[in-house]
Amino acid sequence: MSQPAGSSKAWGGVFREPTDARVEAFSESVSFDRRLADDDIDGSIAHARMLASVGLVSVQEADAIAQVLEEIRGDIRAGRFEFTAAREDIHLHIESALTARLGDTGRKLHTARSRNDQVATDLRLYCRRAIDRLDAGLTALQRAFLSLAERERDLVIPGYTHLQRAQPVLAAHQLLAWCEKLGRDRDRLADCRRRTNVLPLGSGALAGTSLPIDRDHVQDALGFEAVAANSLDAASDRDFACELAFVLALAGVHLSQWAEEWIIYSTHEFGFVQLPEGFCTGSSIMPQKINPDVLELIRGKSARLVGNLQGLLVLLKGLPTAYNRDLQEDKEAIFDSIDTLESVLGVAAPLVEGTRFDRRRLAASIAAGHLDATSLMEALIAAGVPQRTAHEIVGHLVRRAMTRGISLGELSDEEISREYAGWNAALRGALGASRAVERMQSFGSTAPAAVADQIACWRRRLGVADG
Repeated sequence: MSQPAGSSKAWGGVFREPTDARVEAFSESVSFDRRLADDDIDGSIAHARMLASVGLVSVQEADAIAQVLEEIRGDIRAGRFEFTAAREDIHLHIESALTARLGDTGRKLHTARSRNDQVATDLRLYCRRAIDRLDAGLTALQRAFLSLAERERDLVIPGYTHLQRAQPVLAAHQLLAWCEKLGRDRDRLADCRRRTNVLPLGSGALAGTSLPIDRDHVQDALGFEAVAANSLDAASDRDFACELAFVLALAGVHLSQWAEEWIIYSTHEFGFVQLPEGFCTGSSIMPQKINPDVLELIRGKSARLVGNLQGLLVLLKGLPTAYNRDLQEDKEAIFDSIDTLESVLGVAAPLVEGTRFDRRRLAASIAAGHLDATSLMEALIAAGVPQRTAHEIVGHLVRRAMTRGISLGELSDEEISREYAGWNAALRGALGASRAVERMQSFGSTAPAAVADQIACWRRRLGVADG
């Protein structure tokens, strides 16, 4: 008896015409979803073992399926596996290879599952592994910032708001600010991992199955924390992918902010930091140039992360309940976000480790800009002067110093007394950038003692042993 034209497809039994080659080329996803191979094989082995546990296949059949799936895994890793658009996606490739080697035993693997819950499971497994790698990369970058903070713990630098000189801070305080931002990124990753770590397999195409499966068995085998409670939602849910894309986009924004700051700091106009030359490039026409290209690319790649997030949200916004083929378009975006942030983290930590602050340039810079103005104002407040009055007094003194091109500390006692009659030697102790830093008292401030506490805290949080 002749076979129907569509029978070469896993779904082709009802079709009388073959799939147009142009449609195969247009709709294939194996060119990018082949990276789910390990996850698909892991999920399939767990599924086969579960089918054996409930009697839908024999133990021997499950063993054979698992063995051949491992052989297929080996072939894929070794580059011996043939991919073709005619078999659409990684799931059908693996199943076709399994059936070719095991016959009807291989055909039993897809019992009680659909590609809808299968791909949802694979993607969750993939994202879970990626989250763990990204967390390790963020941790390494935090440790690099911490190490630099310890090395520069006594260095005072100008702090900026509106990119205008504001108050002096310890360099270590500013470096630890990046640890805080990356720490929140890691917290969000951990929270995202919890929602990612929910098993959809067993939901079928949308309605579940009438066969006596054991979803808890698969949950335990694959290490999921929970089993999805609604089959209609589970097979199509991509909230976890959007959430991960958001976390990666925000982490990318944080890294872009850091890159921008250090690009500015590395200019001749600032000269605060010296970047490792191995992480810079030159110009093909200007021989003197040492360009911060790595930092610029880190800044630029954040745009891809933000764009991928927007693309996923737009992809989902018009979909009705249950699986729709549009969801095939989720993978390239989330894969690219994962790859992009991993590539950034791969160069960020060694760049930080190789960067040096220019202490001579900073020492010459810290005296300019009247960075001790707020310190003086707060000293007057502590002496009983109302805040608004103290602000006005110091503003007048800053104008005097600006007019003469000198620092506040270079104003004479007589000049200052004209603005504030209660001026005394103790109040002069508030002047000077280093003294302004030392006078800080609040928790979380740039005070040397507070920064030392934060360094110790981060050492504990990051598991850094005492040197």
